[in-house]
Amino acid sequence: MKENRWLLTGKKAVITGGSKGIGAAIVDDFVALGAEVLAVARKQADLDNLKANAARPIHTLVADVSTPEGRESIKAATEKLWGKLDILVNNAGTNIRKPTTEYSSDEYDFIMSTNLRSAFELNRLLYPLLQLSEQGNIIHVTSVAGLTHVRTGSVYGMTKAALTQLTRNLAGEWAPANIRVNAVAPWYISTPLAQTVLQNEEFKSAVLARTPLRKIGEPEDVAAAVAFLCMPAAAYITGQTLAVDGGFTINGFHPF
Repeated sequence: MKENRWLLTGKKAVITGGSKGIGAAIVDDFVALGAEVLAVARKQADLDNLKANAARPIHTLVADVSTPEGRESIKAATEKLWGKLDILVNNAGTNIRKPTTEYSSDEYDFIMSTNLRSAFELNRLLYPLLQLSEQGNIIHVTSVAGLTHVRTGSVYGMTKAALTQLTRNLAGEWAPANIRVNAVAPWYISTPLAQTVLQNEEFKSAVLARTPLRKIGEPEDVAAAVAFLCMPAAAYITGQTLAVDGGFTINGFHPF
């Protein structure tokens, strides 16, 4: 109905990396918009804190999305809760910032399995449940690091660029199943992970100098974009990557 075009009333959503930062903000927005949420993260204490501060009851699950066992537990929990799925938000991610020549094979595998393979495999695993939705939605939380050069590490950038392409591929392949696939690509957002580098005032000044809106984004800025792309109001949008970047990708972030 038209009055529900800007809501997520009754939608069943799985959000990975859902306990902190951008993930927690997505959980908050989805709950406020009427969705039922299963938030997934690796640490029980973080999920307990999320649950205690949620405006409405939410479901939580401790699982490591980089492992087959973790992904299977997400599928099992989703089937038990709802028997179908309307929205999957692949938000879990990690990074190790190093020059390209200094990565070990283990570090490469860790970033790849957490950022890229987790989403690829979860999409495939939950596809049958998304098919049961009247309109399934997948959102990949990528990064401007997958769109242009930034000083965050080549392996991280590779995973995010691959997710952007996966968004396009699945949008075309799964459209006949009535599943839309989109992505959001944040720039620096005020999260615990970003604060580790933004504490360097010289670096922060360089970031702001290349950001037309001259500010660091908030997790809520990204959550709003994710929520919109899952709404009935966005029913004709698929295969797109929306940069939530204060205009950064107008400029890029090349060495000075």
